[in-house]
This record gives sequence, structure tokens and C-alpha cells, in this order.
Amino acid sequence: MFRKLEDFYSSWKHEHESTVKRLERLTDASLSQSVTNDGRSLGFIAWHLVQTLGEMPARTGLTVDAPAEDAPVPASASEIVSAFITASDSLVGQLRANWTDETLLQEDDMYGEQWTRGVTLLCLELHHAHHRGQMTVLMRQAGLQPNGVYGPAKEEWSAFGMPPMP
Repeated sequence: MFRKLEDFYSSWKHEHESTVKRLERLTDASLSQSVTNDGRSLGFIAWHLVQTLGEMPARTGLTVDAPAEDAPVPASASEIVSAFITASDSLVGQLRANWTDETLLQEDDMYGEQWTRGVTLLCLELHHAHHRGQMTVLMRQAGLQPNGVYGPAKEEWSAFGMPPMP
């Protein structure tokens, strides 16, 4: 749970940059990659990250410049990257304009539960981490190299002069 907005801003900076790097590695062709025929595609998951930046904060009264929950997945990977950057920047702008450290203790109805806003911000970050992990698998299946987030990805170990982890 976040107790200070500055702590969230610092953490989100890393999350934002890591997600942008991940999204920038997507290709238009890779967006259709899925584990099964009826599974979520790489494009769906990437777009879901963008949409959540508007959906979850809206439950707290913020208005983030993000695509609607029912907006279709774009066919262009670059459109997803651009929309993510816009929504992420808008989220931070909305927080700076409307919240204080004290409002992080305020509770909102989140999916039938009462969450403090500090918990909501943590859940937003964890949600992104969860889906970036799913994207890692789908990117490898699509022949793309995922970037590391909290350390190097398997494919990046050689840049550190180390053999890849098995």
C-alpha cells in the first residue's frame, strides 16, 4: 500500500518505463499471438493494460485520458504504445491535481470491496506486473525478445557477461 504519493510516482516511473519498453518490442503481426485459439492474445493483454489505466482510477473519481473498456484492440502495436504513454501520463497528472497523501487513506468501492486509494495504486502496479509476465510468454512464442523488468530477461544475461539461466 502506498502512503505517500511521491513513493507511487517513483515506483510508477519504473513501471511506466518498463511497460513502454515491453510494448515497443511488439510488432503488428505479434498482436494476434495467443497460447490457445480461445485464449487472450498478446494484443488483447497489451491493450488491457492501457484500458485499465482509465478504468481502475475512474472507480476513485479520476478521469484519465485512456480508451474505453469496450474499445477494440488496435491492429497497430505503435498505437498501443502511444495510448499507454498518454494514459500513464494522464494518470499521474490526475493524481497530482486531485490527490494528496491524506487521500490515499480514503476508501472507494473497488469491485465490491472497499480499498484505500493507496491499495488501489498498489493493485494497479501489481496488475501491470501480472500481465507483463503473461506478455513475456506470448512474446517468446511470437519470436520476440522480452525486456527485463526487475532484472534481466533470460535473453539479456549475455549482455552482463553471464551464461543464460537454464
